Amino acid sequence: MFESRKKPLLPRPAFYRRVARSLALAFAMVQVSLGIGMAGYHGFENLSWLDAFLNAAMILSGMGPVASVQTTGGKLFAGCYALFSGLALIATLAVIIAPLFHRFLHKFHLETESREK
Repeated sequence: MFESRKKPLLPRPAFYRRVARSLALAFAMVQVSLGIGMAGYHGFENLSWLDAFLNAAMILSGMGPVASVQTTGGKLFAGCYALFSGLALIATLAVIIAPLFHRFLHKFHLETESREK
């Protein structure tokens, strides 16, 4: 997906497309994660879709649940979803930051190699 360090720096338009693809992938990851949370809260706690969205969005963003969880299945789901949400946040940030970090490192290596010659 990324060019090796021996290749030249990617032109800006291609880099912007790469960043846009990463943002689109991150957005899709958030949508899937939100969908999982909504389905779980709707299924286990019988929350309306709007309340399930609110609870899932709050957990996914790290704010905490809004509605109290009543059932045993709901409590197990909420705990697992909270753990999943933390990992999903880290993975989403990694997808967003990866092309920026790669470009920085690639540019740094090109500058270092040109100084050595």
